[in-house]
Formats: sequence, structure tokens, C-alpha cells
Amino acid sequence: MGMALTKVEVLPNGLTLAVEERPWSPTVAMRLLLPVGVVTDPEGMEGAAGLLEGWLWKGAGGRDARALADAFDGLGVQRASASGLEHTAFAAQFLAEKLRPVLALYADVLMRPHLPEEALEPVRQAALQQWAAMEDQPSKKMFVALRRAVFRSPHGRNPDGERAGLERATARALREDFARRYAPRGAVLAMVGGVRFEEAKEAVEEALGDWRGEGVAHPPVELSPPHALHIEQNTAQVQIGLAYPDVTLTHPEFYTARLAVQVLSGGSSSRLFTEVREKRGLVYSVSATPNGVKGYSYLRVYAGTTPERADETLRVLQEEIARLSEGVTEGELQRTKVGLRAALVMQDESSRHRAASMARDLFMLGRVRPLDEIEARIAEVDLPRVNRYLAEHPYRNPWVATLGPRRLVLQ
Repeated sequence: MGMALTKVEVLPNGLTLAVEERPWSPTVAMRLLLPVGVVTDPEGMEGAAGLLEGWLWKGAGGRDARALADAFDGLGVQRASASGLEHTAFAAQFLAEKLRPVLALYADVLMRPHLPEEALEPVRQAALQQWAAMEDQPSKKMFVALRRAVFRSPHGRNPDGERAGLERATARALREDFARRYAPRGAVLAMVGGVRFEEAKEAVEEALGDWRGEGVAHPPVELSPPHALHIEQNTAQVQIGLAYPDVTLTHPEFYTARLAVQVLSGGSSSRLFTEVREKRGLVYSVSATPNGVKGYSYLRVYAGTTPERADETLRVLQEEIARLSEGVTEGELQRTKVGLRAALVMQDESSRHRAASMARDLFMLGRVRPLDEIEARIAEVDLPRVNRYLAEHPYRNPWVATLGPRRLVLQ
């Protein structure tokens, strides 16, 4: 395998194109990120981004829904799309030789969708079912409440939207919303595989060059002060969620913080797993994962336990996380470095994963991080540096959400 080269250019209409050339690959993995998510849904129409994403596929250009699906299948395109908190993502993988006809189909979907009135209701019903399914997923319900506790800004919204917003959105309002938000400016198109940058650029300009629009700006992040909330639900298990302020991608100690979190929760030798689950048997599930939105990051901690052990679980969780500030050992740091590097390399092997991470980098950072840069930054973190960082940036004062039959005792 050769060294892949990544080129990035903002096209005249504002669309950012990024291509990582892998001449040895017969396929192309493509990821298009549009900054159309529940964060920018119109007030009172929370869930509009999700409705639009489903409705788009109901016919475009000269094809109805069936013919459109057949056209993608006829080109051998493996495709997926979804809308979330901050963006709508379109992912595709196909043979490099099919690039132009594939882009032509996506151009129809993005620029010339039919958005037929009669097809909206089934899309709405599916979205309402997904929203309602949260009642059967207590951990998801708890995390939705936790996010709402953290953010005052629309970043606290439920990525599935709200029932009232989903029910209220009319075909006319959604078409207007589509015209306003589906735009090339601020959108990112990443490709990885057997295509040269110049060839990709020419094909993209041919298909999407006439696409116009400014899109909408993301709202600034606003936080609530850390506090605790409880959702009373008569469940056999208790769901516990904590959110601790963390450093963002642009912070000079970002990789130091990532390594520290891996020591806390990166596999079966991590501290949370050994202390909270293995030694004390307090939980059936425990994890800590970096999370965040553009401009703000937090550490999301989860534990699932029984009502009898819930108070002790919450206490031990907070103690273990606070204990990080006392430092980690050389052995823990080395194990974590090996694990992180292996995960990175394996993800990079997959062109699909690479296209997704390139698009995410451009959305979050405005540039693509080369793999060797990430590896170098991880390698240069030594024990004194990580322990100094942890002493200066202890994880404390979290937002806390619990779901279960009773309120827990807070420390």
C-alpha cells in the first residue's frame, strides 16, 4: 500500500471538496456532510432535518422513488443517510468508474427532489415511531435528558426531534426549510479511493456546480451551570449519566486528554471496568466516552446498575474519575497508546471510515488531520506530561442525570 495524498479545495459555490487519492483502490468511499441537523431546525419544528432526509428519497429529477432506488442499485452503490444533532450525512461506496453517474444521481436528490405531499405522512409516522421508541430505551432517554441539562442552546435538543415539532411540520414549511438549509456553503464532500483530485473536482463541478445557497449558521453554544436531575421511572435498572467539561479538538492537550480517558475506559484493563465492574460487581455496563459538539467537548460517563447498588455506583464512579487527577502509571499509558494507535490504523484501512473522519475534521476543525500527524501527537505524550495535565485539569463538578425508581444520594 502506498502513501495516500489528501487534497482540499473550496469550490466557487462554497462546497468544500476533500479527496484522498488511493490509486490502488478500485472503489471510492464518499461522505457528504450538510450542516442540517436538529440544532438548526426552525423553532417549533424540531425534527425537521430528519423528516427532510427521509422525504428526499421519495423521487428526484426525472425519477419517482422506485426508479431512484433502482438507479442507485443499478450502479452498485452501497448507500446510507441519516440526520443527527448537527448535520445530515450521506455515505456511499461504489466503483471508481461510476463516479460521474453516481454524482449525477446525488445532484438530483440534493437539488431537484420531488418532495411529494403524499409521501410525507409515511416519513412522519416513521419519525414519530423512532421518537416514541425512546420510552423502551431507558439509557437513551436518560442521555437525552442529560444533554438537555448541559446545553441552554439548541445543542440540548433531542436528535430525534420532538413529537410536537414532528407533528406540526407541514409540507409547505418543510419545502421552505429545504430551500433555506440544503445549500453548498458549509457543506463538506469527502472522497477516498481510486480517483484523482482533478478528476473528482471536474465531476463534482459538472454535477453540483449549479447548486447555490448560503445555508444557515450554527447557533453559538450556551451552557447551563452543572446540576443534577432525576427521571422517575419504575424500572428494574437504574441508568446513571455524567457529563464533565473536557478539552476540544483545537486544544494543545487534546491528545493528552484522549489518552487519559482511554486509561479510564478503554477496554477490559481500564479503570472503570476493573474497579466498578470486575472488583465490586456494581454494574452490568460502564463506560466513559469523549463527546461533544462543534465548539464544546464533554466527557460522557455511563453506568447501568440495580436500584440497590445505585447510590454506591454513583459514588464509586465519581471517586474513580476524580482519582485520575492523581496520575496514571507508565504501564497504563503505554497500553493505552498501543490500543489507540491500533484503532487508528484499522480505521484508516477502511476507506469508509477515513471518508467519515475527513468530513468530520473539516466540519469541526476546517482542515483534515493526516494520520501521521495524529500518530506523532499521541507518541509525544509522555508520563510527566499526562500527569501534569491531569493534576491541572481534574474531571470534577459534572452534570448528573439518573433514571430509575428513586432519586439517588449525590456526593
